[in-house]
Amino acid sequence: MAFAWDPIYMVNLVLSVVILGLGLWSYQKSKNKVALYVGVAFGLFGFSHAATLFGLKDALEAGLIVIRTIAYLLVVFAVYKLWKG
Repeated sequence: MAFAWDPIYMVNLVLSVVILGLGLWSYQKSKNKVALYVGVAFGLFGFSHAATLFGLKDALEAGLIVIRTIAYLLVVFAVYKLWKG
């Protein structure tokens, strides 16, 4: 399990962790579930980016597809919740 330095995945990982943190912090402060959904979604995206950086993408391919699908569904649900009010 060697670490592969890829600046694009690194930036995406850092941003995913920041959005996860902001989403959890916002949910803690305001109990806004949309922030929680988005935060968790980006936490899942971050896991996917970390798996790629650590060379686990091929071994976890099917699992990562499921993780990314769940993350996208959380984002879609969050947008729907915002739209519905």
